[in-house]
Amino acid sequence: MKPVLSTEEVIRLEDLIEKAGTSKAQLMEFAGEFAAATVEGFKPKHVVVLTGFGNNGGDGWVAADILQHKGISVDVVTPLEPDEIKSPIARHVARRTAGRDVNIVVGPSRDELIELLGKADVVLDAILGTGFSGAVRPPFSIWIPTLNELEMNVVSVDVPSGLDAETGEAQGPCVRATKTATMLAPKIGLYSADGPEYAGDVVCGKLYDKLDEVIDDVDHAADVVDAADLLDYLPVIPANAHKYSRGSVLVVAGSARYPGAAMMAAKAALRAGAGYVTVATPDACANLIRMALPSVPVVGVPSDTRGSFGSAASSAVCDLAKKYDCVLCGPGMTTASGCMQVVTDLLAMDDVPLVLDADALNCMSRLAIGGIDQTPELYRRDAPLILTPHNKELSRLANDVRVDDLGTAISAAQRLVWAAGSEDMVVVAKGPSTAIVGVEKVLLPMSGPVSLATAGSGDVLSGIMAANVATSHGEVDRWEMLCAYAVAVHSYTGYAAAAEMGEYSVIATDLIDQIGTAMGLVEAEACKAFDLEAGE
Repeated sequence: MKPVLSTEEVIRLEDLIEKAGTSKAQLMEFAGEFAAATVEGFKPKHVVVLTGFGNNGGDGWVAADILQHKGISVDVVTPLEPDEIKSPIARHVARRTAGRDVNIVVGPSRDELIELLGKADVVLDAILGTGFSGAVRPPFSIWIPTLNELEMNVVSVDVPSGLDAETGEAQGPCVRATKTATMLAPKIGLYSADGPEYAGDVVCGKLYDKLDEVIDDVDHAADVVDAADLLDYLPVIPANAHKYSRGSVLVVAGSARYPGAAMMAAKAALRAGAGYVTVATPDACANLIRMALPSVPVVGVPSDTRGSFGSAASSAVCDLAKKYDCVLCGPGMTTASGCMQVVTDLLAMDDVPLVLDADALNCMSRLAIGGIDQTPELYRRDAPLILTPHNKELSRLANDVRVDDLGTAISAAQRLVWAAGSEDMVVVAKGPSTAIVGVEKVLLPMSGPVSLATAGSGDVLSGIMAANVATSHGEVDRWEMLCAYAVAVHSYTGYAAAAEMGEYSVIATDLIDQIGTAMGLVEAEACKAFDLEAGE
């Protein structure tokens, strides 16, 4: 796994490295070397380096010097003369580079900038760094749109200029990078909000040869899950397996209004490897689901007058739940009073793993005043509990706090998990970048394509999640990693479906048909990554 840091964590890491004997001036030299090497990967003959006022610009000045020494023609564009740069370290390297054979252009007009950029094969963006927030000001508010209009190969240093490294927000113009050469560790903003749209491919320069020894001395905002990390969590079917030993899932879902959600979740659980799946659903829609899923037993339980779970449904559901390796509750069930009782009673069962999605989460938020973290006894349990909220559902669970990017989603999820204090509780905060939040770790699994942004996609993920919980039979050392595998499979279904149907035409049922293919792709990628790490 690769650590992802907040801006404060980066500062603390740099301070630790400096105390160990490597100065910030040396780190700037190493950062410039890595930026130059990343630019060299494009095999350019002419490079334009755009610099700013601070240390990020200093990285650019170092890179320009290195590239020029390697026979690559370089133009450095700066908003002010090297002697006027306020940062002492950046001023030093700017003066040094200016004294060598590098062309320097100070404060160009827009037309002059267009002419300069037109000669370049690659542009190195070293304008604004991790300390930036807010809206971009002149002259950069002119430079950045000009650069983006030309659609060039761009390498950004640390973060694309104009992007908030903490929140991932771009409040104004932001460089659209081909690659982002980030230093020491990726910044959380590269994965949040607008970050993935602007960052391009993210590559990381360690800079410090003992980084692995010190990076765990600072907190990590999150850790990126690599394909090789999933190898131990790939499902395996023993030769002597039968349908019950492969794992059984009870899907408690559906209503007369939303029967399709139960169908998709159940079918996804089967496709993801569960040997036996049963649907418990209001009897008002049971026959419809039976006809749609001939391979799935469907148990009709009492419904209310609107076709949702009725007041007598909970006891029947809980009696069934005792017989299964995992219970998935929520898709399409609504938040009627009978549904709230079902959710309450399932949470009180301490002997069965539970995945709560969709309306089960909305029921939870209605059961608590001031956020469910204020009444953790509601959901504190001995058996595993996995919540899979999207941003709005997560906001409701945490008393309507702002949840609109990765950082705020992580913060809200941690409130819920820390209140319960259980290592067997995980919140899978769904979004363009999904965060898997446990008591001690926040994981960032592989993100899926925009084709996953379609109604019913979450129902498919919950089915995949429940199947993996069931097939594990509780033999898991870290539930977060099992969830990361399920999210990766879901992401690959999006890519596979988009390749077949086109990005705009994917619907949730297409994802279900790609689960087998996706599981194979995740396994192949995990094995390949493991072999590379092992040097085979």
